[in-house]
Amino acid sequence: MTAAPLVTNDATALGLLAMILGFVFYTQGHPAWQKFYKFVPALLLCYFLPSLLNTFGIVDGKTSQLYPVASRYLLPACLVLLILSVDIKAIMGLGPKAVIMFLTGTVGIVIGGPIALLVVSAIDPSLTANQGPDAVWRGMTTLAGSWIGGSANQAAMKEIYEVGGNIFSVMVTVDVIVANIWMAVLLYMASRHKEIDAKTGADTTAIETLKAKVEKYHAENSRNPSLRDLMLLVAVGFGVTGLSHAVADFLAPWFEANYPWTAQYSLTSKFFWLVVLATTLGLAMSFSPARHLEAAGASKVATAFLYVLVATIGLHMDVSKVMDTPIYFLVGITWMVVHGGFMLLVAKLIRAPLFYMAVGSQANVGGAASAPVVASAFHPALAPVGVLLAVFGYVLGTYMAWLCGQLLQIVG
Repeated sequence: MTAAPLVTNDATALGLLAMILGFVFYTQGHPAWQKFYKFVPALLLCYFLPSLLNTFGIVDGKTSQLYPVASRYLLPACLVLLILSVDIKAIMGLGPKAVIMFLTGTVGIVIGGPIALLVVSAIDPSLTANQGPDAVWRGMTTLAGSWIGGSANQAAMKEIYEVGGNIFSVMVTVDVIVANIWMAVLLYMASRHKEIDAKTGADTTAIETLKAKVEKYHAENSRNPSLRDLMLLVAVGFGVTGLSHAVADFLAPWFEANYPWTAQYSLTSKFFWLVVLATTLGLAMSFSPARHLEAAGASKVATAFLYVLVATIGLHMDVSKVMDTPIYFLVGITWMVVHGGFMLLVAKLIRAPLFYMAVGSQANVGGAASAPVVASAFHPALAPVGVLLAVFGYVLGTYMAWLCGQLLQIVG
């Protein structure tokens, strides 16, 4: 018989999560903790520390309603505010090679998942034996969501493909560990980018022009948000979320009643429509004056929502079960090797600067939280480029991760 959790009130549990997030961000900016955070990513702690509450029976992640609330309200608002700042013209202005490398990274993840599952299942056939909620292919869809878009898209895939808690807890850890190993590889390559670019014959003059353009844009547009700005962000984020809920409540039952066969494509899922509508409406608004809310900190507010969501996801993790299945780490590493190898091949063929390859990859795999880190390893002024491409990843994340999930379902 399982003992009752120490904390059963979700308000108290939310307070604990808030204090954990506050602790992580406070220490991350404290000089005494700098060496620690060089080895332990803050994002990993935002997953890991809440998981201890579940692992040691302080909070029961299965009965808590914090995640359902965060995923239905904060997630769509987060997607809207992140995508609000996407600038298609600015992305195209980076040059075709930058966009090609970013999309190459996306394709590498989409095809890498099924390839990794095929290869590793040849070693361990049991990987494709389970077809229930904890099927490996279902868990891998959350990796695709995370590695193309980010944690918000990962959470979306969890709901769309009805991923079981056990496989998800393992995949979250695989996600963070494998992604950070790959980031370390990219940072090492960045330290030798001049030597590598010289060998490949890449033309880096466009990057120098880009540095000046990025610096000018942020100097002219960034501002301290006023109360009016913050209330407009709330209006846009939750207004679009409410509209998306209303339309999803109509579309999902309509497809189920008239086209039941579309269930295999998630078209009968309210959550699928909620995420797709929020993403699409956010993209549409990026062409309107609403996009200027980014200067007031739209992406920062969205990231705050995102970290609350990440913490509630952590409540579903049981750390004690993670190392029971090391084969999943082999799946993740194989997947990343396919992604990285594909990007390096294309970069060599089109003579793309290493900067485009590295930032294009990290914008997929790490998202807005870490792409600027890799970009700034080349030059501090280039950090916003990482954010720009990562935001583009949030737009593609929902669609491409869903496509990857369909391919994984065929293999699995």
